[in-house]
Amino acid sequence: MSRTDGSPTGRTDGSGAARTDGGRQARTEEAPARWAESRPTTGEDGSPRSLLEIADLAVTYPGGVRAVDGVSLAVEPGAALVLLGESGSGKTTVARTVLGLPGRGARVTGRIRLAGTELTALDERALSRVRERRIGYVPQDPTASLDPLRRIGPQLAEVLRRHRIADGRRMVADEVARLLTTAGIPDPDRVARAYPHELSGGLRQRAAIAIAIACGPELLIADEPTTALDALVRVRILDLFATLRATCGIALLLVTHDLAAARRISGDVAVMRQGRVVEAGPAERVLTAPVHTFTAALLAADPGARR
Repeated sequence: MSRTDGSPTGRTDGSGAARTDGGRQARTEEAPARWAESRPTTGEDGSPRSLLEIADLAVTYPGGVRAVDGVSLAVEPGAALVLLGESGSGKTTVARTVLGLPGRGARVTGRIRLAGTELTALDERALSRVRERRIGYVPQDPTASLDPLRRIGPQLAEVLRRHRIADGRRMVADEVARLLTTAGIPDPDRVARAYPHELSGGLRQRAAIAIAIACGPELLIADEPTTALDALVRVRILDLFATLRATCGIALLLVTHDLAAARRISGDVAVMRQGRVVEAGPAERVLTAPVHTFTAALLAADPGARR
């Protein structure tokens, strides 16, 4: 499960994906094997190593506006952590700072480590490589990551070729179909030929998820990914994240204001208010027996999300 006490739990070597002798990522027939890399997930004493460690993170903007104030969190490999809070609580700022995109004029202090790599010490070029290969990002609006003038298949193919994940027309086509299938798309060939505007909101979000996981990331950051979807599609997208965790071993950092979404994700919850984490722990405990008055107030305002 994900750790939310902020205590360091060791580090991995931060190495990239397994390689073949040609310098390209090793391929197998089964899609989940693309994520089955040999990074150690436990320390010498058998305790879990955190994939993502955030320690005493603060983000301040011009004028002295502190959007994040002393946040410490951690997520183990394959685990899920939900950042839950109202608009303006700082949860999206935390997620974007992990991506190295806190915004213009932001002053960032504290530590952010991904498998032992200190992200706050990296220059923009190195951070860009991390965003491209090791962290997948799913935005609230899938059109933010989809080119409206290109079909879905070629957009995925471009990612695969750019990062040398697949080469050759047939291999790329097979990998595009495999990624769309992994993202839960029932008719991958049709979707690959479609433009984004020809798809439903749910299919567009699944296509965006396929792009986000194309490089086999260790961590998937999803920022309010179900807000614009109807109830049934929302549940299916959340269940897809659970499937990706189980089959691919991808860790999840989910940003949401939706209590029902937080409860649907099996993992930990960190409740944020005014830039701080006011309560954190297993979702089944935080969302049924909160200890902080603010969490209790959130639940009282939406009793349908509480069991």
